[in-house]
Amino acid sequence: MTQSNRAGFAASGRATTMEALGSLLARMTTAQGLEKGLTLSLGSTDVVISPYGKSGTTWLLQMAHTLRSRGDMDFDDISRVVRWIESSTDLGLDLESEQTAQPRLFKSHLDEHRIPKGGRYIISCRDPRDAAYSMYKFMEGWFLEPGTVTADDFVRATFLQPGNAPGSSGGDYWTHLASWWSRRNDPDVLFMAYEHMNKDPVGTIYKVAALMDIELDDELLAITKEQASLAFMQQHKDRFDDKLMRDRSIAVAGLSADSDSSKVRTGQVGESHRQLSAQVVADLDAMWQRRITSELGFEDYTAMIEALE
Repeated sequence: MTQSNRAGFAASGRATTMEALGSLLARMTTAQGLEKGLTLSLGSTDVVISPYGKSGTTWLLQMAHTLRSRGDMDFDDISRVVRWIESSTDLGLDLESEQTAQPRLFKSHLDEHRIPKGGRYIISCRDPRDAAYSMYKFMEGWFLEPGTVTADDFVRATFLQPGNAPGSSGGDYWTHLASWWSRRNDPDVLFMAYEHMNKDPVGTIYKVAALMDIELDDELLAITKEQASLAFMQQHKDRFDDKLMRDRSIAVAGLSADSDSSKVRTGQVGESHRQLSAQVVADLDAMWQRRITSELGFEDYTAMIEALE
């Protein structure tokens, strides 16, 4: 019996239920591949970009790679030149092999508790409501058959069920945020808010360059402003659209090659309020109170990122 004939899957191989989505995602990363990543040896100049999913990761990857290479675009997938700690081994890439430029860059979505130690870390947080909705739109059309799972049901089964969010390697938004917040003032950590990055992209470039120990001259600033812009990344979106992971999803998860899910979207702030029901937004706010207010004292996300300023 083929996957498309089983309950929970469309003819495209994409999931039509959250249970089926979980089974597809489970095939993407092996325990051996993940363990290889978790034991990665980092040097003091290595930089790991590790926001939670859909919180500015790809934007920061492109920014950092542009800074270290002065604008190199000779790659088919950003994950080929910035190795993904959790997934590179399963993608056939050697985490320890020589990179195209220095310092070494790595991608991750791991919380502070589990990430390999010894390097430098760039973290961006994002309003959980926007991150949750963005994750839904990313999955829809790739792993999820469009129109079969609502945004509300997706968020209830992921962000409102800690430890169950897709693409998190077993972690959850709330643990990730609290763990990195505790390191925000450490000299080897750059902790930023996605919303602040949107307001001040040039200031963000300066902060990232400083963490990487890269001297930012006028020419390099101009290159990075252009190549880390939304317009540029949309123009070259094939480089940022997880080609390696999409090829793997066809090979090991049996998905159709006609994916129409795009990773480089508009990056809007507050989009979730127009797309999620009032009840799900209220439930996310209640989860914030239970997980973040109780531990860190901030009444809501806005209060938290105001403390960064």
